[in-house]
Amino acid sequence: MTNIIPRNTDNILSDEDLISQYKLTKDQHFLAQVFIRYTDLLYGVCYKYLQDQEKTKDAVMTIYQELVSKTLLHEIDNFKGWLYMLSKNHCLMQLRKEKKAVIISYDEAQINEVEEHSLDEILEKEIEINKLYGCIHQLQHEQKTVIELFYLKKKCYNEIKEITGLDWNKVRSHIQNGRRNLKKCMENK
Repeated sequence: MTNIIPRNTDNILSDEDLISQYKLTKDQHFLAQVFIRYTDLLYGVCYKYLQDQEKTKDAVMTIYQELVSKTLLHEIDNFKGWLYMLSKNHCLMQLRKEKKAVIISYDEAQINEVEEHSLDEILEKEIEINKLYGCIHQLQHEQKTVIELFYLKKKCYNEIKEITGLDWNKVRSHIQNGRRNLKKCMENK
């Protein structure tokens, strides 16, 4: 059975003893004593994350209120480390809430206009891509092969040379001629 220690001895008690006394008696005096020891640390941690004095002061007070219940629920071996992590997590959660709470006003007409504009762009690109693939299939066999390897499979001249067995200059020539033929084909469609 744990003994209840009188209040006037709390300056010489360890963090663990003060926490034990708080858990035993539910007397916040013991919790406040251990909390006061680390107020500067707590303030520093909160300010590091929140970058605002008022928010930091509020966070310190809120963390103390959390301590009243959380200290009873957890087995705490190292109060200083535990308090550091608790305050860090509190600040990170507060920052997440602030990010989620961003309110954006919108005009429904603008959104519909953007959606229609985007849809039109997507359809135009799809039409262009289909034209391009149709034109690629109309190229001579070697030009078609070299263009597909260079542009679609992102192979370099030397890799294309190895794959096709063509001379390096032939690869370059087929790419140039194929590109020119594709341009003509696209313009005609």
